[in-house]
Amino acid sequence: METDLVSAAAAFTLAPVGLMVSRYRLITTCNDRFADMFGYGPAELEGASVAALYPSHDEFSHIGARWLKELGPSQRFEDQRIMKRRDGSLFWCQVIGRSLSRNDLFRECVWSFHDLSHHRSVADLTVREREVAMLCVSGATSKEIGRALGISHRTAEAHRARLMRKLGARTAAELLARIAGLPS
Repeated sequence: METDLVSAAAAFTLAPVGLMVSRYRLITTCNDRFADMFGYGPAELEGASVAALYPSHDEFSHIGARWLKELGPSQRFEDQRIMKRRDGSLFWCQVIGRSLSRNDLFRECVWSFHDLSHHRSVADLTVREREVAMLCVSGATSKEIGRALGISHRTAEAHRARLMRKLGARTAAELLARIAGLPS
């Protein structure tokens, strides 16, 4: 019996977004789009730590901790973050992940990655500025940014002010538009 349905394996491989399955934050499998997005071949990433795809080990640790803290009953997490390609270049990425285990959240996860670099560029930002920028995109206030990063809201405001100077934004709305890659 002939069918027009694409097999699950073919759908995973040919998906228009990057897909990855991880086990304890090690890549077990990924599709071609995911590997291309980061500048690798799919086989090169199997068994590699997801940490290699982050701009710094601190960002890998902080986002992992935030993911565990914010994961709700849906076992789903979504954010926009800055990631690192094989050549060291940084880019914005929409990331959606889901744990497949309620009792051991990092045991096995499924992730989708969508490259946002055509909408948004990455300025020369420090690790902390990148973390603040990622939280700004999610709509967090200075107080919420401070709580998420374990800093005071005044320190979060100082990081926002530096972001504004670096990105040439005059208002908070303009800063958000520049970070999000929208016309300001």
